Amino acid sequence: MKYISTRDPNKASYSFSDVLLKGLAEDGGLYVPETYPVVSNEELSNLRSLPYHELAFEIISKFVGDSIPESDLIDLLKATYSKDVFGSDEITPLTHLFDSIYVQDLSSGPSLAFKDMAMQFLGHVMEYELKRRGESLTILGASSGDTVSAAEEAMRGKTQINVVMLTPKEGMSPFQKAQAGSILDSNILNVSLPGPFDTCQDIVKQVNRDLEFKKNHKIGAVNSINWGRICAQIVYYFNGYILATKSNEELIDVVVPSGNFGNVLAAYVAKQMGLPIRRFIVATNENKVLDTFFKTGIYKQKDVVVTSSPSMDISKASNIERFFYDVVGRDAGALAAHMKEFETTKTLDLSQYLDKIQNDIGFMSGPSDHNERKVVIQDTYNQTKVIVDPHTASAIKVAKEYRDDSNVPMLCMETAKPTKFESAIQEALGFVPERPQGFDALEEKEQRFFDVDASDEAIKQFIKEKLS
Repeated sequence: MKYISTRDPNKASYSFSDVLLKGLAEDGGLYVPETYPVVSNEELSNLRSLPYHELAFEIISKFVGDSIPESDLIDLLKATYSKDVFGSDEITPLTHLFDSIYVQDLSSGPSLAFKDMAMQFLGHVMEYELKRRGESLTILGASSGDTVSAAEEAMRGKTQINVVMLTPKEGMSPFQKAQAGSILDSNILNVSLPGPFDTCQDIVKQVNRDLEFKKNHKIGAVNSINWGRICAQIVYYFNGYILATKSNEELIDVVVPSGNFGNVLAAYVAKQMGLPIRRFIVATNENKVLDTFFKTGIYKQKDVVVTSSPSMDISKASNIERFFYDVVGRDAGALAAHMKEFETTKTLDLSQYLDKIQNDIGFMSGPSDHNERKVVIQDTYNQTKVIVDPHTASAIKVAKEYRDDSNVPMLCMETAKPTKFESAIQEALGFVPERPQGFDALEEKEQRFFDVDASDEAIKQFIKEKLS
């Protein structure tokens, strides 16, 4: 298995271990597999009987290739996907709500968010690779909410990894902010910036473009621009399919709350591998950039509105370039021209491919606003006694709009536990959900954030001062 950059017309290739530590490609593109591996119908049948860590091995090993010995990889996956870490043997259990609509639990890990599903693996495999090479790494990332605590829970205490995570001063819930700020390990540095998440993400990309700085300070990434995150997320779509169906002739729909596009991109790759997914239904909030794209083919960056579902308060999805690359026929030159135009005009026109996107691939979308999510939280609780967070509510809202008479299971991805958004649940249900054990009085714990100007030069100076 080799990887190429979405912007490299020469298609220089790299191993999984290389791209795991590189993060963003030097030309500004994202790494993708040269070809997607295939899971045959017979293989899919055999996957049905496997525990999650073995299922993960069968999928992830196809992307790792010979970069990591099989015995080492299975040991890493055993350490990652256990009942002790994720609370159940199924790891991502499926709950039927009503009609053909289900919720897949992705958020029972240490940070109570779906990011743990990949980040826990990334923590183990990056530490393994760095020790093997005798190297260290400074992870530079950006988060609008859940990535920060998931990354820091996975990387805390790692002797060869430092984490510098950029977050917006406004927009994260008090729980999310306290979760990140209370991780006080010496290798964890939380940086609070003025401006929206898009500003944080742009700075990460700007720092990565300084190739000399990136090399000298050994900068890497754990947000979803890192392919290691994507390949680990692919696994839970296979698990969801196995839990929802009895035979390989059945189809599923996946309904995914989307901000940076990594979660639903993993589902798209799963389908390219042979998983029988009928439709990808993208759920957005008041920030409708992705919704507009999947309805018109026009991708236009706009100012971000702060909402009650902050992980979707994004107007520049860092992973969608990987999808664009496939849409334009894996033509790196054409994509590089499109991305250069987007960086200048904030608009990218792929409307000529809209039929392919909607009908051939199967993407559709729908937005929600705060009141609509509140009603979904209320209705879901009244009918099922299940409490869902605002992001998961956005998926259920759109699933209801797209359900049909086919009885195809619609798997809504639960992206976070409701306790992370207590004010929204209080408003909807009139009470605050009971917190999982260990999270009581979280906001009262000591917190540490560094205030830094919102510029790439300020962040580079911060890294020099703190980590050199």
